[in-house]
Amino acid sequence: MIARRAITAFSLFFALLLLGSPFQGKADNEKILIVPIEETVEKGLYAFLNRAVQTAEEENASAIIFEINTPGGAVDAAGQIGRLLTSTNIKTISFVNKQALSAGAYIALNTDEIYMVPGSTMGSAAIIDQQGNTAGKKAESYWFAAMQSAAAQTDRDPVYALAMADESVDLPDLGAPKGKLLTLTAEQAKEVGYSEGTVDSRAELLKVLGFEGADIQTIDESFAEKVARFITHPVVIPILLSIGSLGLVLELYSPGFGIPGLMGLSALLLFFYGHMVAGLAGYETLILFVIGIGLIIAEFFLPGGIAGIAGIAAVLGSLFLAADNAAHMGMSILIAMGVSILASILMIKVFGKKMKFFKKIILTDSTNTEKGYISNKSRLELLGLEGYALTALRPSGTVVIGDERIDVVSEGGFILKGAKIIVVKAEGSRIVVREVSNLDLDK
Repeated sequence: MIARRAITAFSLFFALLLLGSPFQGKADNEKILIVPIEETVEKGLYAFLNRAVQTAEEENASAIIFEINTPGGAVDAAGQIGRLLTSTNIKTISFVNKQALSAGAYIALNTDEIYMVPGSTMGSAAIIDQQGNTAGKKAESYWFAAMQSAAAQTDRDPVYALAMADESVDLPDLGAPKGKLLTLTAEQAKEVGYSEGTVDSRAELLKVLGFEGADIQTIDESFAEKVARFITHPVVIPILLSIGSLGLVLELYSPGFGIPGLMGLSALLLFFYGHMVAGLAGYETLILFVIGIGLIIAEFFLPGGIAGIAGIAAVLGSLFLAADNAAHMGMSILIAMGVSILASILMIKVFGKKMKFFKKIILTDSTNTEKGYISNKSRLELLGLEGYALTALRPSGTVVIGDERIDVVSEGGFILKGAKIIVVKAEGSRIVVREVSNLDLDK
């Protein structure tokens, strides 16, 4: 009897151990990925986040924590990132560590849960163009709907998301009366249900989520992704295109292939490299660009101008293919053209005679009288000399002065053949005569 009770007690104790061990083993085997979202949101960021989500899916991660600290950025890039986050089956968590403004707020709203540190903010998501002005009604309408949809799909009240983007929404209790965009503090976000909690650090967040014993892995941007993010920045694109066009223009004035051409090609190749890494362009765009440059070079050897026009069209086509926003690319190309033209004029006209570099590529010599160059032989020695008309002057013709036959013009009147004349003007090769009889009459 005692032995049976002992066996029963041991069996119950062993069963309890078996029941408890799976939970501990699950916590230890969980993998959590931490992905930083910092600085400006642009197309290059999407490539990095896409790689992070794919890694999480391949490694069967339990959750992805996006540590956000961004002032915002491009709306189209934020839209792509939002679709990426909602398409994965892995749990997504936003950890707002300082600020998630504009496009950053939209990204946070597309995650399953949001946590914020004390003093952090989220909101202020007005849509503006590259000049800092409010975008058109069509763009605003799209963005308002996108913000509300992002909030609604995670059971958050859409009115607060709309107030972040539309200043006509009146929320005075949250410090956003009509005419002011809503920006939530950590406390306000928790109060309106936009935040699941406020934590002091990443370690505390992991504790709150129950991931203390999990395998924590941080995914950082590769060097290529950092370069791509920099190159695809809306401000950097026109700068690269300006450097590229200016370098190629200067190369036309210099013999061989030198520093300007290398500078221009490097800038353009960087442009394509960044967009290819960001997933915005493929090898076909680079091939089209190379073909365009080849056709432009061929124009110097082929008549007709067709090769040059086709080359310019191919280069412009490759630039537009590399960008998914034709309006932004068109503006960048116009800026690049304007900058290169102004810079060319400035350097050639103002600095051309002072800089040794430009003395090698610009012809500064001139042919003038002071240096002994004479474009037309001067006949000032003929002034006042008399002769006779070899032909009738109507008003041009030929006269004889001394033993020399000279082509002349009269002052405007008709002069008969054989009439006496006198030279009254000598302007280079133009000799003007007057009939002597008329001269005597004037006197």
